Amino acid sequence: MFKKVDSSQLKVGMYIQDLSCDWMTHPFVRNRFLITSEDEIRKILKAGIHDVIIDASKGLDVEAAPTVAEAQEATEREITQLAAKPAKVVKVGLGEELQRAAQIRHQASNLVRNVMADVRLGKAVEVDQVQPVVQNITESILRNPGALLGLLRIKTKDDYTFLHSVSVCALLVAFCNSRGMDEEITREAGLGGLLHDAGKALVPDAILNKPGRLTEEEFDVIRKHPQDGYDILRKSPGIGPIPLDITLHHHERRDGTGYPSQQAGDGISELAQMAAIVDVYDAITADRCYHKGMPAAAALRKIYEWSKFHFNPQYVQEFMRCVGIYPVGTLVLLESGRLGVVVEPHETNLLAPKVNVFFNTKSNIYIKPETVDLSRGLGFGGGDKIVGHELPAKWNVDPMRFLTLAEA
Repeated sequence: MFKKVDSSQLKVGMYIQDLSCDWMTHPFVRNRFLITSEDEIRKILKAGIHDVIIDASKGLDVEAAPTVAEAQEATEREITQLAAKPAKVVKVGLGEELQRAAQIRHQASNLVRNVMADVRLGKAVEVDQVQPVVQNITESILRNPGALLGLLRIKTKDDYTFLHSVSVCALLVAFCNSRGMDEEITREAGLGGLLHDAGKALVPDAILNKPGRLTEEEFDVIRKHPQDGYDILRKSPGIGPIPLDITLHHHERRDGTGYPSQQAGDGISELAQMAAIVDVYDAITADRCYHKGMPAAAALRKIYEWSKFHFNPQYVQEFMRCVGIYPVGTLVLLESGRLGVVVEPHETNLLAPKVNVFFNTKSNIYIKPETVDLSRGLGFGGGDKIVGHELPAKWNVDPMRFLTLAEA
């Protein structure tokens, strides 16, 4: 039986099923192992891991601990309460914005690739060349955030480093906009998002793309990238304090377990805290050479759980309302047994977005695609509801093909 336990309850003889953290957090070779020493427990606590999943059938139990299913049900009840808060209204349709968003994605990815190449050669970042791309991203997000954010979820292992920076930029712009922040601050935050990983240009590819777990020495190299990026950008004419702050502090955590300065609580700036959330969200949803990305809906729930310690809970809740409980591009299973891809969040009920349905799981066949507005009743284009999110690989489907029905 899998149970969720507080790390303070760990004892030698318990079997760790999941360390319940992002890959960069823990110092162990495996996610699953039998605890054989107090030193292993100390390492878990030092890494800032506050709760873990144990397998009570393979080791000692904690009688009063909730099962994983019980813990997930509690999280879903809390998230449901968030879903009734209003979301930003999109200005243009998804199909109308997708083509422009695809061009912006390509342009921004090439820009980041060139910036990284310049940094490796010891050149300063030319901020004047970066700002127009940030402006294009900002304008696309203001028209319809789902288009660019949906496309940016498609990454390969080869282009991850570049597209991750574009994603963090777009997500941070969307986050700032949804919180009603000043336009100039939003643009500067977007610039910081696009350049936040500039320091990774100095990390050897053998470490950056290592397929297995990193050694402690390799972790130390990775942990230098915020300071390296800050030092690089500080030498770049025209760079402001906001991009510098985001670059230096996007790996800080509210409980003081982050890096490079172990800042804690509100000692971390508002924008750096926001950048930390979007950085982790994009990282854990992407396929990498060392781990399989999780669905966006599952990632949001994981970040919601981590917000008790690592992130500002209010910011996390606002981010979830920004991207949607089921973000655009998410594959969902409906009560009717149909599969659909989320194409637009509802203004006031994030549990009832518009979806393009295209597959019947009961008969295991594709069906004629149609748009279903889950906020409407039966006979009015709705009459169905989401029962959960699904992995595309489980059904061997590509939901991104059905973001617009014209393309399906």
